[in-house]
Amino acid sequence: MQADEKTRNLAKRLRRRMSRPETLLWQELRANRLDGLHMRRQHPIGPYVLDFFCASVKLAIEVDGGAHDIPGRRERDAERTAWLGSRGVRTLRVPGHVVENDINRVLTRIREAVEICRQRPEVGP
Repeated sequence: MQADEKTRNLAKRLRRRMSRPETLLWQELRANRLDGLHMRRQHPIGPYVLDFFCASVKLAIEVDGGAHDIPGRRERDAERTAWLGSRGVRTLRVPGHVVENDINRVLTRIREAVEICRQRPEVGP
């Protein structure tokens, strides 16, 4: 699932200006810190840039901030999730305020999602 040059360049820019919740979560995920899982940040895939991606289990982790509450955004998020799902990638969405206030809860949710991906590698509706 290659991304075009425009999407790859956007991913590079986004890596330099991650949100506070993304930065906090990245500190816990980088360098295989979470159970030895290799995570990528601001990973381009097709027309999208994923906040975090674990290729070994095909899991996208999206940190949702206030922008996800604006009109039309939820529909676009649903389209994105469906597009990824049709390519075998599961999506875990976590609110940014939860990352900031209870990082351990988020890490637990990621571990649970990874386990589900390992048990049921197929993505369905």
